[in-house]
Amino acid sequence: MSRLILITGVSKGLGRAMAMGFAKEGHTVVGCGRDSTALSALGEALAPPHDFQAVDISINGAVSDWIEHVLAQHGTPDLVLNNAAIINANAPLWEVSASEFDRVIDINIKGVQNVIRHVIPPMIERGSGIIVNFSSGWGRSTSPDVAPYCATKWAMEGLTKALAQELPQGMAAIPLNPGVINTDMLQSCFSSMASQYQDTEAWARKAVPFILKLSPADNGQSLSVP
Repeated sequence: MSRLILITGVSKGLGRAMAMGFAKEGHTVVGCGRDSTALSALGEALAPPHDFQAVDISINGAVSDWIEHVLAQHGTPDLVLNNAAIINANAPLWEVSASEFDRVIDINIKGVQNVIRHVIPPMIERGSGIIVNFSSGWGRSTSPDVAPYCATKWAMEGLTKALAQELPQGMAAIPLNPGVINTDMLQSCFSSMASQYQDTEAWARKAVPFILKLSPADNGQSLSVP
């Protein structure tokens, strides 16, 4: 059965790889990102009914308008993947500027809650749906020079587990650690060493079927892509 899958941060990295993978499996993907050029290219690769919009998820009004568009044009999503995130430039916490720290928090935490605020009510009304909030290995452990990012991913664990306790039966909220993948984000941390890890396409070949198997029985469990 075809499902409607909503993905944030779809213009590149894991988001784009998932969009391609889910579409290949016959599902409809609606997504958002901030890179209009990349979104246009993705729209050419995945024509309608797939639907990609430029949205800054840190802006609640922009998210509200986008979700309203999705609901009107496509209906209520079956699966929501809060994937969008940024990372701070490597630095000790006391050297991270206030503006950079704010931006990491605004996208990685507030952006997720903005999406949840607008998409969950219609899912609850329907009585079904899976929400996957992307965590990280750094949401369950820590490393130096990425404290702001670690803070946001630890937040995803707590936020999602609390959400799981609030949802009605038939739904699920799951914090998901995708693993270590060679993305622009990893390259910003690991430089050339990032190339030692799997690329996004190889990761998606495992992640897409894994995510599609998630069910209400997984509600509140901290999971990792195998």
